[in-house]
Amino acid sequence: MISLFAVLYTVLRLVPTFPMVGVLGTFSASDTLAPIYGILLGPYIGGGSIIIGTFLAIAFGKPAVFLGLDFLPAAVAAISLGFLVQRRFRPVVAMFIVLLGLYLLHPFTLRFVTLPNGVPIPFNWLHVVALVVLVSPLSRLAVNWVTAASPKRLPLGLAVLCFIGTMMQHVTGGLLFESVLGSMLNTIKVNAWPGVWTTVFYVYPFERLIITVVSALIGSALITTLRSSNVKLISQPET
Repeated sequence: MISLFAVLYTVLRLVPTFPMVGVLGTFSASDTLAPIYGILLGPYIGGGSIIIGTFLAIAFGKPAVFLGLDFLPAAVAAISLGFLVQRRFRPVVAMFIVLLGLYLLHPFTLRFVTLPNGVPIPFNWLHVVALVVLVSPLSRLAVNWVTAASPKRLPLGLAVLCFIGTMMQHVTGGLLFESVLGSMLNTIKVNAWPGVWTTVFYVYPFERLIITVVSALIGSALITTLRSSNVKLISQPET
């Protein structure tokens, strides 16, 4: 199963979408697939498929931006959502808090962005919103909607879960970005980081919204099709 879905992930990872901010490279179509892998396949098969698929894509010419650790952001999203669908909330909450804490403690992190009107806004405001959604009853409701037999609230449930997953993916990518290109390789100089993160601040909410919506739409179509074909989702707990 891992080999099969790793090949699919490889193909989509070779398809570019929109450019990354601050680095020469583009996001891939596979970024919208990462949350769905966790929801459909569970944390282990979904995460394993992404790890192997990432290295296969590198072998086929996709540049490795982060010293071969490029699989981490998508794998975190898949593993987290795989656990959520299995109703294992505590490990995901702990993972999100640790990742966000490490990111905030990093010396190259920009913690506040001052808007043109002089009002300071936390850079990670949307990550905090995702964490609040994760610890709130809404995440439990979303899991119920996704795993319910009725497809009535499936798209809404997927949107909530994909939002949590893509924000965890983003904070992992940000931590990897400044650790590798800043601390390790010094590709981006110290005095350039405030400008880079300020630009990212205005872009990432729209980028994450697009990924969330596309992932939810793809996931809704896939899950509906699989259920109509009487295919049991791998991540679905036994009843």
